[in-house]
Amino acid sequence: MSSEALNVKGAERSRVSGWEFFQSLGKTFMLPVALLAAMGILLGIGAAFTGGTTIEMFPFLGNPVLQFIFNFMIKVSLVAFIFLPLMFAVAIPLGMARENKEIAAFAGLIGYISLQLGVNFHLTARGIMDVTDKKMIMGIESIDTGALGGLIVGILVYFIHERFQYIELPDAFSFFGGTRFVAIATVVVMSAVGLTVPLIWPYFAAGIGAVGAGIQKAGIFGPFLFGAGERLLLPFGLHHILVATIRFTEAGGQIITSSGETISGALNIFYNQFAQGPSHVSPEYTRFLSQGKMPTFIFGLSGAALAMYRSAFAENRTKVKGLLISAVVAAAVGGITEPIEFIFLFIAPALYLFHTVMTGLGFMVMGLLGVAIGNTDGNIIDFLVFGVLQGMWTKWYLVIPVGGIWFGIYYTVFKWYIEKYNILTPGRDNSDQASNAVDSGDMAGYTAKIMLEALGGKENIVTLDNCITRLRLVVKDANVIHVEAVKSAGAVNVVKLSDTNVQVIIGTKVQVMKKQMQKLI
Repeated sequence: MSSEALNVKGAERSRVSGWEFFQSLGKTFMLPVALLAAMGILLGIGAAFTGGTTIEMFPFLGNPVLQFIFNFMIKVSLVAFIFLPLMFAVAIPLGMARENKEIAAFAGLIGYISLQLGVNFHLTARGIMDVTDKKMIMGIESIDTGALGGLIVGILVYFIHERFQYIELPDAFSFFGGTRFVAIATVVVMSAVGLTVPLIWPYFAAGIGAVGAGIQKAGIFGPFLFGAGERLLLPFGLHHILVATIRFTEAGGQIITSSGETISGALNIFYNQFAQGPSHVSPEYTRFLSQGKMPTFIFGLSGAALAMYRSAFAENRTKVKGLLISAVVAAAVGGITEPIEFIFLFIAPALYLFHTVMTGLGFMVMGLLGVAIGNTDGNIIDFLVFGVLQGMWTKWYLVIPVGGIWFGIYYTVFKWYIEKYNILTPGRDNSDQASNAVDSGDMAGYTAKIMLEALGGKENIVTLDNCITRLRLVVKDANVIHVEAVKSAGAVNVVKLSDTNVQVIIGTKVQVMKKQMQKLI
């Protein structure tokens, strides 16, 4: 292929619409956050079984071998919390790059290190190594920019990768061309960016601090705005950005530890306090975390599912039972709500708006009651590990009566609205569509073939990716997609964000569907 053709190819692939960029960005948060959630559970179990109260109740847990194991679990779990910014710097270009993902990930690592070296050089040259935010990062004295710094590095490295991965150099330097040049360009650009960080970071920090101050000034409505805002952004795939802002930046709060270390973000603060012992955990920060989701995720959506089951025509109830049960399990046990939310989102927006308000109220009520259950998912696992196992100080017992009220409200409102306005939820449309939805579809090759054809064939697919429950596609023309055929192939629904950006809601088996489609493409 000629040099000109390569450059044209690179230019075409680097064109990314605003929708595609922000959705891809939101999706990339899932890799580090998934590890963070898993390590949080590891930390929770280790902390629960090393606590003095637990050992008093169950003396056998004081066995030195068991204590060694539990303390080892705590130590290992810290990998996700200590290196979170680095994980963002690597995961963002890895997830957003369309090709040569391994090069993008390597460049993310190199870019993060180069940034710290650039900052260190600036501070050393100016003789201001005593700045307040100074911290040892990967053995380099630098300014602690936290997860936001990792996010910025990841985005910049992604653009560097997309710009230079196809570059051709003169023959004398051809060895350094193409993907090899990405790492070289990354070192140059990110070290230069590092030189500017000490000058511009105070303004970034002030801006985020203003957002955090606004949330704090909202008082009891702060958690409500966060919870409702997350649900409102979910259909567009942008909710991860809001969540990451609260969890990992000053917008979610900031504390200074006894050792002088600054910890930013509600989730980071919780893990830091939790590792020190129960008496250190503050409900001021857990109010943005798992506890706020529990009334809705564990109880409310279960009530909605029961209402949809009871509202289905009698002859169709057996058919939709599996669909609704799997959706409830995904929400209550896995913390994945999209399979059930996308059942009613597009056919009954008013119900989704109600669901949004109730989610926000769940956050607000848990905060008002002083519940102190942290972590990320708001599912039964978080309830047990970070609530029940930690003791009564978490006030886990308050989740149950509040959840019972949420279950009753959801069931009553959903059943009334569905029957009054004849909403065609599963089992009310006398079609076979319900049996093809979330996680019940056959993920074999022929189903993927039907899905691909319904999406306009492989000629219509520009990029194909996925998040936890949905395919994320960039297509040449969204208007040629046959929505009903896509549903018949196993999808819950199709979201057309623009003429070229499409999401197909599949469920938790979306990864299998993507792989089958990739083989066909």
